[in-house]
Amino acid sequence: MKIFHDDAHRLHAPRGELHGGELVEPFERPSRIDCILQWLDRHGFSDIEAPGEFDPGPARSVHDAGYLSFLENAWSDWQQEGFSGDLIPSTFPVRRMPGQDCPESIDGRAGYYALAAETSITAGTWAAAMASCSSAQAAQRHVASVGGRGRTALALCRPPGHHAMKDMFGGYCFLNNAAIAAQMFVDEGAARAAILDVDFHHGNGTQDIFYDRADVLFASLHGDPAHAFPYFSGHAGEKGVGAGEGANFNFPMGKGTRYDEWSQALGTAIGIIREFGAEVLVVSLGVDTYRKDPISFFRLETGDFARCGAAIAELQLPTVVVMEGGYAIDEIGINTVGFLEGLGGRP
Repeated sequence: MKIFHDDAHRLHAPRGELHGGELVEPFERPSRIDCILQWLDRHGFSDIEAPGEFDPGPARSVHDAGYLSFLENAWSDWQQEGFSGDLIPSTFPVRRMPGQDCPESIDGRAGYYALAAETSITAGTWAAAMASCSSAQAAQRHVASVGGRGRTALALCRPPGHHAMKDMFGGYCFLNNAAIAAQMFVDEGAARAAILDVDFHHGNGTQDIFYDRADVLFASLHGDPAHAFPYFSGHAGEKGVGAGEGANFNFPMGKGTRYDEWSQALGTAIGIIREFGAEVLVVSLGVDTYRKDPISFFRLETGDFARCGAAIAELQLPTVVVMEGGYAIDEIGINTVGFLEGLGGRP
């Protein structure tokens, strides 16, 4: 299996994260990728390439131009206004506030473009986000070029992407890597693409981007938004709008969910993708469904990730796997490798 990874992810290294009323060590930190790389090496996955330059074109197809400009310039604008710490949004255009236009102040703009306050922007965030996205783009180009059913590639992305909406960042995400990869398939002629999100948290950003479209099906398995971030999306009744009605599927599940229940939802999602007639597949892979994950509440075991990969492999579709979440640092590597081995990836 071809794997694409850019070490420039290290440029995004926030000093802290707001969690439980405290500034704590970020759950989404560079050591996540270090652990995955170590386990890939132990299991013989050595076909790892740098992805090359970021292509902004596909990003412009799924993200708002003003939002992209904000991401590119946020840090320099933050410094110019005299701030020295990480950029953490603190004020948001909430319900019943009459002014919903984007402010001129960088402090206000940060809140305008943010969906949550746990995600910081640092001096290297934009460079890291571009490098992360370039891995997804390289993986898509590889799968598209080699063709064939069941062809796969892994984009070892960091920062992750599935919470990034058309014009909002948050949930540790800035550019929606999975959405961009799917859009690239569509731009190259795929009539029907599918995105399967198996991260613990709802892929609200991916849903937002494709919610009114019929050419990209989105299916997400995640923690019930009554109890899990991002709280305000991911309900089972969210089916899409307009042309996209019936192309969006959410499978929210409760606290303590184990693989037996989770895999039933997975089987249903796989059946929907098959019936949809998808020509290509993008998997948003989060291994934060693991029972020891510090910010999740599912109870999957390490062996379950191989079973998940094997179930998805039965679709026999050209597949781009995009790394999303997983915050049990000691186990993130073995769980990721297990999924890849189940998917049929060979060193």
